[in-house]
Amino acid sequence: MPLFGCQDIDLTLGGRQILQGVSLEASRGQVLGVIGPNGAGKTSLFEVLSGRIRHQRGQVTLQGREISRLSIQQRVQAGIGRTYQSPVVPNELSVAQVLKAARKAFYPKLTSHQAEWAAEVLGLKVPGHVRAGSLDTLQRRKLLMACLLMRRPKVLLLDEPASGLLAAELDELDQVLRILVREMKIALLLVEHRLELLAAIADQVLVLDVGQCIATGTPEDVFGDSKVQAAYFESATA
Repeated sequence: MPLFGCQDIDLTLGGRQILQGVSLEASRGQVLGVIGPNGAGKTSLFEVLSGRIRHQRGQVTLQGREISRLSIQQRVQAGIGRTYQSPVVPNELSVAQVLKAARKAFYPKLTSHQAEWAAEVLGLKVPGHVRAGSLDTLQRRKLLMACLLMRRPKVLLLDEPASGLLAAELDELDQVLRILVREMKIALLLVEHRLELLAAIADQVLVLDVGQCIATGTPEDVFGDSKVQAAYFESATA
């Protein structure tokens, strides 16, 4: 049985069909990449999976349990974490204060040791007194991921984690994600435009176009699919 997934998701916003019949599944320790041209529905799909937007049809499941009616907080408590494309942090708070706020955000409240463990796993080697707003893009992403990791999530939804990173930083992100997958057996779902990252780390790739899934398979198979070439690569270079 897959750890996490959705079946036949339909989403309409403002009279416009955003998602139609989208299904996916991910197992423990698996990386699923989600790609597609701008406006394909990738972020909207993550909004549904994380509970920020309520869909009209279909199911979201975790460990065989239907969770479509759970709130964002309830999904976090159930083991689903999510990051966003822009790594926004509280500029005036220190790194230690951000981690403290995260561990006390809701029940069960966590200890400082759990926060320190998460930062160490992610390689966030920044003194606690440093202002979060002074961190570079990769450090901000690590800080936000640490806020999720300290709660030992089963699933992480990462929206363009490689956005704004240099080549060397991309390699470091690759290593971090491999730790989460191989050692912690977290199911990772990545919306990502950096296809070289997905080619290196993804087990499966799902392609959305105009709210529908047009291909799914290994990165090698998907990137060579003529439908994907037409919908994604040509539109990306247009």
